[in-house]
Amino acid sequence: MTTSIDSFGAKGTLEVGDNSYEIFRLSAVPGTEKLPYALKVLAENLLRTEDGANITADHIRSISSWDPSADPSIEIQFTPARVIMQDFTGVPCIVDLATMREAVTALGGDPSKVNPLSPADMVIDHSVILDVFGRADALERNVDLEYQRNGERYQFLRWGQGAFDDFKVVPPGMGIVHQVNIEYLAPTVMIRNGQAYPDTCVGTDSHTTMVNGLGVLGWGVGGIEAEAAMLGQPVSMLIPRVVGFKLTGEIKPGVTATDVVLTVTDMLRKHGVVGKFVEFYGKGVAEVPLANRATLGNMSPEFGSTAAIFPIDEETVNYLRLTGRSEEQLALVEAYAKEQGMWHDADAEPNYSEYLELDLGSVVPSIAGPKRPQDRILLSDSKNAFRRDIHTYVEDHVAADHSKLDEAVEESFPASDPAALSFADDAAGAVASAANGAEGRPSKPVRVTTPEQGEFVLDHGAVVVAGITSCTNTSNPSVMLGAALLARNAVEKGLSTKPWVKTNMAPGSQVVNDYYEKAGLWPYLEKLGYYLGGYGCTTCIGNTGPLPENISKAINDNDLSVTAVLSGNRNFEGRISPDVKMNYLASPPLVIAYGLAGTMDFDFEVDPLGQDTDGNDVFLKDIWPSTKEIEETIASSINQEMFVNSYANVFKGDERWQNLSTPEGDTFEWDENSTYVRKAPYFEGMTMETTPVTDITGARVLALLGDSVTTDHISPAGPIKPGTPAAQYLDANGVERKDYNSLGSRRGNHEVMIRGTFANIRLRNQLLDDVSGGYTRDFTLEGGPQSFIYDASQNYQAAGIPLVVLGGKEYGSGSSRDWAAKGTSLLGVKAVITESFERIHRSNLIGMGVVPLQFPAGESAGSLGLDGTETFDVTGITKLNEGVTPKTMKVTATKTDGSKVEFDAVVRIDTPGEADYYRNGGILQYVLRNMIRG
Repeated sequence: MTTSIDSFGAKGTLEVGDNSYEIFRLSAVPGTEKLPYALKVLAENLLRTEDGANITADHIRSISSWDPSADPSIEIQFTPARVIMQDFTGVPCIVDLATMREAVTALGGDPSKVNPLSPADMVIDHSVILDVFGRADALERNVDLEYQRNGERYQFLRWGQGAFDDFKVVPPGMGIVHQVNIEYLAPTVMIRNGQAYPDTCVGTDSHTTMVNGLGVLGWGVGGIEAEAAMLGQPVSMLIPRVVGFKLTGEIKPGVTATDVVLTVTDMLRKHGVVGKFVEFYGKGVAEVPLANRATLGNMSPEFGSTAAIFPIDEETVNYLRLTGRSEEQLALVEAYAKEQGMWHDADAEPNYSEYLELDLGSVVPSIAGPKRPQDRILLSDSKNAFRRDIHTYVEDHVAADHSKLDEAVEESFPASDPAALSFADDAAGAVASAANGAEGRPSKPVRVTTPEQGEFVLDHGAVVVAGITSCTNTSNPSVMLGAALLARNAVEKGLSTKPWVKTNMAPGSQVVNDYYEKAGLWPYLEKLGYYLGGYGCTTCIGNTGPLPENISKAINDNDLSVTAVLSGNRNFEGRISPDVKMNYLASPPLVIAYGLAGTMDFDFEVDPLGQDTDGNDVFLKDIWPSTKEIEETIASSINQEMFVNSYANVFKGDERWQNLSTPEGDTFEWDENSTYVRKAPYFEGMTMETTPVTDITGARVLALLGDSVTTDHISPAGPIKPGTPAAQYLDANGVERKDYNSLGSRRGNHEVMIRGTFANIRLRNQLLDDVSGGYTRDFTLEGGPQSFIYDASQNYQAAGIPLVVLGGKEYGSGSSRDWAAKGTSLLGVKAVITESFERIHRSNLIGMGVVPLQFPAGESAGSLGLDGTETFDVTGITKLNEGVTPKTMKVTATKTDGSKVEFDAVVRIDTPGEADYYRNGGILQYVLRNMIRG
């Protein structure tokens, strides 16, 4: 049980029915009653974990006397109740835990004592690829391929599932992490060791915020923060500004949750909410179903806020009941929320830093694209918007040429085939009629023949991917059943999906399959090509799989700018498919509608989707299901039993999972030949006593970087390019080029990841003239020739020469990524000196034993005349051995001619906890020593 020094006398007992729980009452701290819901959660967290050192009574007073108008300046230590991970980003966390067990054994401890100290769950959902689609065996074949590709990683994770306490793995094929979180894992109020307290979590995926819809405060973090939280360490953060977002009115018929989300995303992006909490309040909150709340929370990273939360109310409890939580849990959630002033009061208006308001009745159907989730387009203007945007993607700007189109259609379909001719007219009509008018839309009709679909014409704007996928919308029965009912209506009118469309149905939960079955709607979806393809992220993270070969060839040979429409949350350029330039986010019903239209160059109000059996034009309004029918279908086809049954064996997995050949024992049997999972190097040579930290002498500059270098520039990510150090390593280990896979899939192998650190093709190291990519100068060689950063690092380390990195403003901004800090450390970098840091990356560097320093205010590498050829000495570090964190450290840069540049660098070790981490060589070493002592 967490022990608190309880300066405010807040510890007490809450009786709920026959049960009694220890709680920390907020009413003991004056001022907390006026706080927004999210800050009440943080205030309780500090009360319960107050230790007098990292978390003090002053921190609690800082929250209770929070000034809504102030800019964030007060740093607090937030201790999440649990950690949630997906398989790509979670694997390194478990590799590190497994390595810690061996280190404990080497130090004479008991390896079985190394376990997560906060409950940790991993959901394997990022690895299924939609190789097979549009056929009845798609699910089976895709899962088979997933196991073939990822067997090594899965064996390792299955070992972890059995070896660690408080670590559970949801095997492949069960659902998407954030949907499994809201439907099963999240309790809203935690019970642990007799204490009851708000459920809070951090996750290794940015859309962890989906759980905000359940009143659970949580967000995505980097892997180092997640590991720290898993090992009981707090997350450092500033008390944020909180934006109050008032909801009024009701959604109009024909408007979906996705439309609301895209509208809110647009509003909040324009307002500016980066680093802030968003909290929804007002009478309209009661009108927002839980699934819609989760959809709004999910999109928090897209509008830039840390969290986007709904307080607990009757709707929260009803959803927990529907999804199979126990009556005892429901009673606790309600009693606890009311006791702590966390139950939503529609008439109250807490103090907020900023205010926004949306009348839900003003929302209209929308999509977003072609490359960012905040680029909202009214559906009524989608054709015009496409015509404006297409010119950016088509170099030739060829105006529509109807004769060319007619020729292509005539060649494609012989006049002797009336059925084919009728289809040809339909295909040509959709593209040609669309080509009339505005802006002389570029047109480049290309005839394509495929074995499965026969012949057809492709042009710019063709929808080649229509994906119903991702956590954002597949958690929401109103849009999922709306899509299925629309499919039924389309089939009954005789409509069909265009033959060039790659269809995808990949729900985030098996419950979707159950309610589709109960409603009798699968046959209609399948008739339009939407066969179940997998339970995973698929299209939304780029696991779209290849387009049919002839379609891909036609697109690339003719440089066609084709489109994807998906019900996801991210549509960045190049993300969905390498063949597709323009990506649009839309509700599931609109995904199906665009599959029927076959092109983005389409106006649903005036362009028919096709003809019915009597030859009458059919428009979108003719097949759009009514709100009443959707609600009736939800009521008749979804029940608590579905959730209970789906999650009854959620950790057990299918036969493939159970039949994995998995090592046993407290420590993992590493395979020396594995190129996916390797023992981490962080504890080599570690002793129980800390090695005194030392000053840095004779360091060389590995990289001299400019402003706004992000963790995307530093972190290993994306494909592995032939000839690079990572590829050379795989070549040397017998991996064929076709099996390189991505850097993301090999995150459990530090050898690959070090070689991909600072290797982004857009990184500009100013040690070199006009060169971009992972290169530097290697001063261990005569003349300091250009070299791969990894190769130079190895030479420096072999020569015993420490390294530093020099940077500009906002160093390390972007997503918080564990390997940006891990890779920096493993390359031999001892200090990073910048003009300013992004907070999380600064903290992560300390967690990996790298000291973050800042140039004196107003100074920079440029103003000090540093060009990266100098050798650096940093003195003052040894003061940390005496328990003192100096405010500055002296840096001396010696130039090749012997002249010196000296300055006092500001030390950015900001909390006592960070000083402890640094003295121990990093956060993992600190935790490990404490575990053994404990």
